Amino acid sequence: LLPARRNGTAEVLIAVDGRLAGAILMSDRVRPEALTLAERLRACGVRHVAMVSGDRREIAEELGARLGLDRVYAEQSPAEKVEVVRRVRESEQLRPVVMVGDGINDAPALAGADVGVAMGSAGATVSSEAADAVIMVDRVDRVADAVAIGRRTVRIARQSVVFGIALSVLGMG
Repeated sequence: LLPARRNGTAEVLIAVDGRLAGAILMSDRVRPEALTLAERLRACGVRHVAMVSGDRREIAEELGARLGLDRVYAEQSPAEKVEVVRRVRESEQLRPVVMVGDGINDAPALAGADVGVAMGSAGATVSSEAADAVIMVDRVDRVADAVAIGRRTVRIARQSVVFGIALSVLGMG
């Protein structure tokens, strides 16, 4: 395995009997629904969209740029992911912190966030246990749907409280 290229790919050289027989370029495939996720989250009122990844810096930063993220934390161990969540939570303007993850390495950070969201794909049992919410389909764009539904629900609940108090005051009068 050779070091990552600038475009986020890695090259694997194949040898047969000690002679170069070929090369394979590998890269992570960006899901089409992920391309608009940051934009959709911002439209829902999310102020800061970041990625915390165990991937190599070059690959993570390339992906972050393609996705329009505000910040990329690369080469993070599970303990370092928890520390990133803790530091971001300390910033009043970035709270509440929502952490989205899909594997065992994300479980501690999911538990440390204000809201942990696990992607409920195959093999995500530990992260699902640590999370506050689980998205049961393997589509990251559903995170934006969940944020929009949550914000709408809170808005309706607040309206109900205000109208209920107003009707009570009116009824007492």
